[in-house]
Amino acid sequence: MTALPAIAAFKSELVKVRRQLHAHPELRFEEEKTAAFVASYLKDCGIEVAGGIGGHGVVGTCRRGNSGRAIALRADMDALPLQELNDFAHASRHAGKMHACGHDGHTTMLLGAAKYLAAYGDFDGTVHFIFQPAEEGGAGAKKMLDDGLFERFPCDAIFGLHNWPGLPAGTFGVRPDGIMASSNTFELEIHGSGSHAAQPHRSIDSVMVAVQIAQAWQSIVSRNVDPNAAAVLSVTQIQTGTAVNVIPETALMRGTVRAFDTAVLDLIEQRMRSIADGIASAFGAEARFDFHRMYPAVVNHPEEARVAAAVMRAVAGANSVDENVPRSMASEDFSFFLQRKPGCYAFLGNGRLRTTPAGSDRQSYQLHSPLYDFNDEILLTGVTYWVELVRAWLGAHRNPGLGS
Repeated sequence: MTALPAIAAFKSELVKVRRQLHAHPELRFEEEKTAAFVASYLKDCGIEVAGGIGGHGVVGTCRRGNSGRAIALRADMDALPLQELNDFAHASRHAGKMHACGHDGHTTMLLGAAKYLAAYGDFDGTVHFIFQPAEEGGAGAKKMLDDGLFERFPCDAIFGLHNWPGLPAGTFGVRPDGIMASSNTFELEIHGSGSHAAQPHRSIDSVMVAVQIAQAWQSIVSRNVDPNAAAVLSVTQIQTGTAVNVIPETALMRGTVRAFDTAVLDLIEQRMRSIADGIASAFGAEARFDFHRMYPAVVNHPEEARVAAAVMRAVAGANSVDENVPRSMASEDFSFFLQRKPGCYAFLGNGRLRTTPAGSDRQSYQLHSPLYDFNDEILLTGVTYWVELVRAWLGAHRNPGLGS
């Protein structure tokens, strides 16, 4: 990949920005200083700025020419509640907070694109640079939409980009349909009858009920869901008991369900509820089941994915673009944007997965690892992609083969 000269010229600035953001992470709903930094940077570039959207959301707007067309580009800003284990100079300075998903890099790449387009942008239309809060479980995208995002900043399409450990650094992954699964949580309260552990016959053992339900739930994906449909059901918490010689009266189970198809999700929810009620009843216990649909599946629109893939090929070369990248069972609230506007969400390789501290600088730890770090070597690739995507979408300086 050859970056545009003006972009390559401020690589050192981008690295400094990215590492500054990494060192000062803020959790969902707390991104006040990050948002202020983003707004200040955009204003220094001569870009119109609006803040406080859906919480700490920031939108920068850049206009050129006379076209009424508009494109939106989105980056997320929040960090994770995780203790960083890295010891490099830009490691988190705030205990229990870490940019372990690369949102520091996403923000930096979009700031870089905004700076370039404000200074050199040869396009005809409007670009909205969306800096979103609370992606990590806070549905910040929906909060921005509820706050009138698309009414205040209308666009024809919206695009997102996420770094992806496991893909070689600087390569791209995209597909024209579902790329990330929906995220859903469940909670089951089991109410039995406690007793002394030496007198189990006097109890309705909530622990045994929980164990039986957890095992039975694992049959749903393997025996009820079509094998051609992807789904995951994980029980991640079973909380019960306070003493080794007491059979507890209650047990609490929590976990997550991931799927791409709404009908599959409906089936899983129905079967979970039916199994929980049936087993609890058989033991003489009571089950109280709640299922919460959090983030919908991220489903790309074919035409927008086609244009994005063409830009990726122009930026990185055809051999560096996987246009049928494997779907991920992870989730992203960019899905809320795609339910309202055409668009495309894609992956940018952060480096092949590293499993031990030894390895090349182009290897990457997995997302949400306490040893993860965004790969600064892909910053220019991301900025160049955003710039060329704007050019392709808004018509000026169109590259051959990008289509209309």
